[in-house]
Amino acid sequence: MSRAGELFTAPGHPFNCAQAVALGNGHEEQKEDLARCGGGRAPGGICGALHAALLLAPEDQREAIQAEFQRQAGALTCREIKGQTGTPCLQCVEIATALLEKAQGKI
Repeated sequence: MSRAGELFTAPGHPFNCAQAVALGNGHEEQKEDLARCGGGRAPGGICGALHAALLLAPEDQREAIQAEFQRQAGALTCREIKGQTGTPCLQCVEIATALLEKAQGKI
């Protein structure tokens, strides 16, 4: 499990999916800004984990991240992911983290 996954599943669930992706990738400064982006509240209703990955990724990598996230998670919006694909939130955090790390050249 990634550091983001560990933060997301920490006892007491202190971080939402977007915060976990940011914090797990060393972006502490984004914690407060992303506090309102979990549970389908990211702009456009997209998955919060994806939102954080797109926010932190190099601009030229964002389209590819979004396309690959949709392929792996089955959808882009929280509502569709939870209602239609059944992809667990933790899996979305892990997908977004891996895609962000790849875009940043960490893996």
